[in-house]
Amino acid sequence: MAESMKGLKRTHYCGDLRLADEGKEVVVGGWVQKQRDKGTLVFVDLRDRTGIVQLTFDDRSDPAVHEKAAGLHSEYVVIAKGTVLKREAPNPDIPTGDVEIFVTELRVLSEAQTPPFHISGDNKVNDEIRLKYRYLDLRRKTLQDNLRIRHEIAKSTREYFYENGFLEIETPMMMKSTPEGARDYLVPSRVHNGKFYALPQSPQIYKQLLMIAGYDRYIQLARCFRDEDLRADRQPEFTQIDMEMSFVDIDDVLEIGEGFVKKVFQDVLHVDVPTPLPRMTYQEAMERFGSDKPDTRFGMEIMDVSDLVKDSEFGVFQNAVENGGSVRAIVAKNAASALTRKNIDKLVEYVRGIGAKGLAFVRWADETPSCSFSKFMKEGELEAILERLGCEKGDVALFVADKNSVTLPVLGALRLTVAKQLDIIPEGYNFLWITEFPFFEWDEEQKTWVAMHHPFTMPMDECLEYMETDPGRVRAKAYDLVLNGTELSSGSIRITDPVLQQKMFEALGLSKKEIEAKFGFLVDAYQYGAPPHGGMGIGLDRLAMIMTGAESLRDVVAFPKVQNASELMSECPSTVDEQQLRELGIQLIQTEE
Repeated sequence: MAESMKGLKRTHYCGDLRLADEGKEVVVGGWVQKQRDKGTLVFVDLRDRTGIVQLTFDDRSDPAVHEKAAGLHSEYVVIAKGTVLKREAPNPDIPTGDVEIFVTELRVLSEAQTPPFHISGDNKVNDEIRLKYRYLDLRRKTLQDNLRIRHEIAKSTREYFYENGFLEIETPMMMKSTPEGARDYLVPSRVHNGKFYALPQSPQIYKQLLMIAGYDRYIQLARCFRDEDLRADRQPEFTQIDMEMSFVDIDDVLEIGEGFVKKVFQDVLHVDVPTPLPRMTYQEAMERFGSDKPDTRFGMEIMDVSDLVKDSEFGVFQNAVENGGSVRAIVAKNAASALTRKNIDKLVEYVRGIGAKGLAFVRWADETPSCSFSKFMKEGELEAILERLGCEKGDVALFVADKNSVTLPVLGALRLTVAKQLDIIPEGYNFLWITEFPFFEWDEEQKTWVAMHHPFTMPMDECLEYMETDPGRVRAKAYDLVLNGTELSSGSIRITDPVLQQKMFEALGLSKKEIEAKFGFLVDAYQYGAPPHGGMGIGLDRLAMIMTGAESLRDVVAFPKVQNASELMSECPSTVDEQQLRELGIQLIQTEE
């Protein structure tokens, strides 16, 4: 039967005790991690969120206390009173390893069944089991450390923005459904039958309205929701460090962002991030790395050899250039032994799976390079290509020929795949701003230009004249913060001119009726004086994932969803009863899964 802790009040956390506490009488509470019964001697490792401390019982102990200690099992919850002593056999593997508590009073507050997996250590456990018993999984040191670091990130974030004059303002969790790129999660209204709220994909519209309202520096750790397919760095609900500033341009927003990064990394990891952070235009990033979120911790940059092969007899290369595309390559240095012909064949299948027609290669393992297209090369052509690429004996060059919209992203993805296979990506934190994104992108299916960003993004001043005449030349006042090849933040300077905003809505293909229905309140607000403003949203979950070294967002979120957006522990989403549906005026229609 469980005992009461009445009369005992915890004085210390388990993981905080040190030699300086020797001789103190303390009370600690926690979970039994391990019990070792040596007969006269009983040792118990007691765990709380700060760490482990050893409890000791011997022939000096009260017989009732000793008997109780001998009956303890893993995950029992106990509270113990005793004296801190210096350990005769220190344990250098734990911070409290120099001390132990000689227990004089012990109470078992809660007994526990044998858990479905070991809490101690990082034993490999099936993810489904871990997530089903998430409350047990969260007892593990790795996850507790991750969530502590996440807390420290949030704490440092608030301190930084408060120090820089930002006001923390909450925005609604139930709002109007507006087009923002992903599906909304909808909430039916009981009072307004047949109408729905949407959970926010971001607080975008509200924070712009706050700028119009005169709150010139806004910050919020905002919960956001997007009904889209999940992956390792995406959850249907996530936290965004959301900020907006008035009377600013790009440099002002980026400067605040850099100060934030510097403080958080110093506070949490004691890592100094040199500022200002490097900047790279979208065009340069795509040309050099094939990605708008490049990992620049290693080389293997994309190089263009189109001019050298445009007149070659290799039809694949020649046709790509003639059709307005290009022939580009990456070089894996000293990789000829690791990238065997068999491995290269696997890379060929990989690039075909992501949109390329094939992959040409040069593998220089012996005196003479092995080239998949050598029979089409005239005298001196291959040598010129290798010289351009800096490809030498021991290297492997990989080529893709197609339109640029295929060549660049395929080589960008291939670059990362090969680098991981070769294990050449160094440790560390590599920040980079990507700027001057295209304002429009070409939609092959619709054969038209579509907006690349949300409808409130400002075009660059010098590009305004091309909005209608040459959309492909228009660049946006948009910027992303990239960390180790992960998009950490996205933002822009916003449109404040009602006429230009109207043109933007029209470019999205919205009719006047749709504009009024979806954004009428924002359009009206612009008529009453809107300051120039801009901001960004920084993914707190992704930031925590990188700073903790976690492989998935699941490891920095307390109660995550799985691939199909369900939560295994509570088994949500779940059905609701007919009465609830009737109150909402909803009738379910069965669909095929």
